[in-house]
Amino acid sequence: MGAEEELQAMINQTVELAISQKDAYFKEIEASNEILKIKDSKEFVFGLIMGQILGLGVAALAQMKMQQGQGNPTPQDQMKVRDMAYKLVPQIRERIFE
Repeated sequence: MGAEEELQAMINQTVELAISQKDAYFKEIEASNEILKIKDSKEFVFGLIMGQILGLGVAALAQMKMQQGQGNPTPQDQMKVRDMAYKLVPQIRERIFE
């Protein structure tokens, strides 16, 4: 498996893990919304999950590059992570808004 395929697999795994927690996120919003004041819980959870995917994707890429002795991810590398995550947006939204 090449580095790009490995990174995509990590992003896919992060998506699955994050979405598996969506019900817990909704319960927490319901329990704490007096403090949080979230108007659209589904959009909030979508943003939370996308943040996790992007953050963990860049962290995974940084770890991969470090292991290969290539230094930190470049802005172009980070854009690659973003593009990999963004192509999954329709499926992510469908699973959150179902």
